[in-house]
Amino acid sequence: MPNHETVLTLPSGFALDYTNLYGEGRITPGDIAELSENFKAAHQAIEHMRATGEVRGHLSKDGNPEKVLFSQLPYVQAGNLNSPESIARLKEFGQSLRYKVDGVISFGIGGSYLGNKVLFDVQCGEFWNSKSSEERQGYPKLYFSGNNIDPRRTVELIEHIKYEARIKAVHAGATDRVYRVMLVVISKSGATLDTMSTFMVAYEALKKEAPAIEVQVVAVTDPITGEHETLLHKLAAQEGWPMFSVPDGVGGRFSVFSEVGLVTAACVGFDIDAFLAGARSMDEACKADDIWHNPALLNAVLKYLAAETYGRDIEVFMPYADYLKSVAEWYIQLLAESLGKRTDRSGRQVYYGRTPIVAVGTTDMHAQTQQHQDGKLDKVIQFVQVAEWKTDPMIPDSFPSASKLSEIAGLQLSQALNAAREANATALISDNRFNANFILPRLDAYSLGELLYLLALSVAYEGELANVDAFDQPGVEAYKRILGPRLKRIKSNN
Repeated sequence: MPNHETVLTLPSGFALDYTNLYGEGRITPGDIAELSENFKAAHQAIEHMRATGEVRGHLSKDGNPEKVLFSQLPYVQAGNLNSPESIARLKEFGQSLRYKVDGVISFGIGGSYLGNKVLFDVQCGEFWNSKSSEERQGYPKLYFSGNNIDPRRTVELIEHIKYEARIKAVHAGATDRVYRVMLVVISKSGATLDTMSTFMVAYEALKKEAPAIEVQVVAVTDPITGEHETLLHKLAAQEGWPMFSVPDGVGGRFSVFSEVGLVTAACVGFDIDAFLAGARSMDEACKADDIWHNPALLNAVLKYLAAETYGRDIEVFMPYADYLKSVAEWYIQLLAESLGKRTDRSGRQVYYGRTPIVAVGTTDMHAQTQQHQDGKLDKVIQFVQVAEWKTDPMIPDSFPSASKLSEIAGLQLSQALNAAREANATALISDNRFNANFILPRLDAYSLGELLYLLALSVAYEGELANVDAFDQPGVEAYKRILGPRLKRIKSNN
């Protein structure tokens, strides 16, 4: 065991506490030593990816060599996917909405929804759309759609926008009674069934409400023109819609650091600079070739060994914060699509990958913890803790005659929350239930950038350890091959 505490802390205060994953009765120094040549090779492969975009054996879904460029995104410089000009344009776009656009509907699925929802939750919280324009500093209300083909919710969202328009017409000044809604449609190809079907339903329904509702559209799609121009790019050019880019070399599950996610950030005043700075700081830390100083490599090695050596092939991602639940949902896609692979790079069937599960503390201590504590020994519980809360009420002694309630009076909510997490972690490891903890200094854009980038880079490392391509997703093509012809048959029978 190395001569240090089992907590890796970065200068920012971000920490990985792996006390309950490593040591006696857990993953051992011998396990780490036995894997050392593999993780050294994995680190070299990721360094090569950073420098060139090349990942051994990686091909696009069309079977052509394809670069992997997500590690470039934190670095804002000329010639990069995020350049000073592109970031300035995003900020200008956000400013152009203030006090001018009433509502934005973001249409996307997969990474085009999950990452955007994370940024919205951390910046805005649950009650954003109930706040006044002044409380939102002029930024619009924001809604999500296109992440499911749900007839009821789609219609209810349209009816809600119509209701908002009626309210504005009654209460707004005589010169500004028009409700302005912007539809942000995100699809690399423009043929994404879930996104485009709900977008078109909303677009047509809201356009019919003119002049009471004014509909604007922004497209986020593949920027390529010419022979390989995508359907949505062509449509946006014909209609004169402003466009942002879904960059090549960045899979949807990594796209939160690109214009795909940052366009939503701009809509609500999220601190783009701090978010990318956090990701950049994490990337710099992860350039260390010493496993004990590289958070992403260490996380990947511990999770890989937990699964392959100790059978812990389910990962429960459990933040102790309501507004980080969407991070767990984003992580579901990241882990499942990156590491859930039938074959390794040589074509050998390996059926690799951990099953990811969403949980939230303390909520799921009253729902899932029974299974975590007494069920099969097949899980790693990954906690996320916020160290310092912006607001932190003290529990009052409202009912002094109730002794059980008086016992918790005088505690801050964060103290009770963290005590619950610590109790959960201690109970789990006392029964050989592996768990670890990511500690965020604060719930802000910088810390969020650190966390999301750590997770993204971790799956890249683990793909190398498992010898699988962490950047393709061939399994999703199976249902797509069935779905297309089925839709055609249904339409022909209508």
